[in-house]
Amino acid sequence: MSPTVWLLVISFVLMLFVDVPIAVAIAIATFLCVFATGGDAIYTVALKMANGIDSFTLLAIPFFILSGLLMGQGGIARRLIDFAAACVGRFPGGLTYVNTMTCMLFGSISGSAAAAVSSVGGFMIPEMNRKGYPRDFNVALTVTSATTGLIIPPSNIMIVYAVAAGSVSIIGLFLAGIIPGIVMGLFLMAVCFLRARADKWEKSPPVPLAVLGNTFVRAVPSLLLVIIVIGGILGGIFTATEAAAIAVLYSFILAVIFYREVRIADLPGILLKGAITTAVVMLLIGASSGMSWLLTTENVPQQVSASLLALSENPIVILLAINLLLLAVGTFMDMTPAVLIFTPIFLPVVTELGMSELQFGIVMIANLCIGLCTPPVGTCLFLGCGVGKTTIAKVTPPLLPFFIAMILALLVITYVPALSLWLPELFGKD
Repeated sequence: MSPTVWLLVISFVLMLFVDVPIAVAIAIATFLCVFATGGDAIYTVALKMANGIDSFTLLAIPFFILSGLLMGQGGIARRLIDFAAACVGRFPGGLTYVNTMTCMLFGSISGSAAAAVSSVGGFMIPEMNRKGYPRDFNVALTVTSATTGLIIPPSNIMIVYAVAAGSVSIIGLFLAGIIPGIVMGLFLMAVCFLRARADKWEKSPPVPLAVLGNTFVRAVPSLLLVIIVIGGILGGIFTATEAAAIAVLYSFILAVIFYREVRIADLPGILLKGAITTAVVMLLIGASSGMSWLLTTENVPQQVSASLLALSENPIVILLAINLLLLAVGTFMDMTPAVLIFTPIFLPVVTELGMSELQFGIVMIANLCIGLCTPPVGTCLFLGCGVGKTTIAKVTPPLLPFFIAMILALLVITYVPALSLWLPELFGKD
């Protein structure tokens, strides 16, 4: 690597060690490298950051964030929990399946893993504790299950990947994530099944058909959001960005008028929280765009591509190496900058191997979801420990089987392209 790249890496890592916010660390590291090469650092970095967020596609992100906040406070979680309990609660260890299924549904509707941990975990973890399930196991399950909502659409991180990749269809990504997200959830449920058999957890009595129908009817308005967004885009009624605005309108009607869980007086606080979250995300995108430009200027993608392709002629080995690198990255870097920085580096490698850009996007997102459950940057892990009133040290042992399940699911998603590509090809969005 060139001296500029070494300066970038060393300065970035040092700032992370002294707890500098990651967006600031990325921007300062990029500034130092441009300054060291004799360029106009202030102008160049500011320009690249501005260009990085100057995208109509990114307008969907604040809309989806606001929609997720409205859904999170609109009583959606409780209705989804009731529906999931009616579907799978009767099996041994039924509440574990209810937790996983609800996190999958709520995460996909809200597009936020953190919202799933706080909303679903805030209800399910105390309920599971009361029913005698181990507290730390309950937290571990909630933390890992919540990440599936980032793979199942609609998802903000898919929009970020589409911008980073350049020519990827957002609706294609949305369709590509549905089956892999379900696969990830099923692998987590398999851990619950094995734990239920080992500990001989009792099953609940079957739910009457009338109760199942009632909970389904109550949950349908919430579930319709995903159908409206994806169906509207597929039908050519609106674009992905317009779909995000429709999602806000629908969430508002549902939470404020239909369910009446959100008051008009609550809206300024929700809007403020949405604005703050959007500002953080956009700062990450802008700073990461600057670093990505610098890496491209220094020919890092070409060097990494040549190194990986020289490592082996076997695509299985190369894809495994990329996954291992991304798993390491996910432990210390948030998903948004990781996607923006490493997509231009690894995408040429995988396309050289014949992997679809859609499949690689899902593989990358599924991989980095694991990082949300690992310290030191594991947002979902820290949030889950706070909701469950426990510590990382106590949660780690029951978390390990779920890590293994997520990694196995990642390998399946990586080496079985049909899981990601069948739906996009079926609808002609590949």
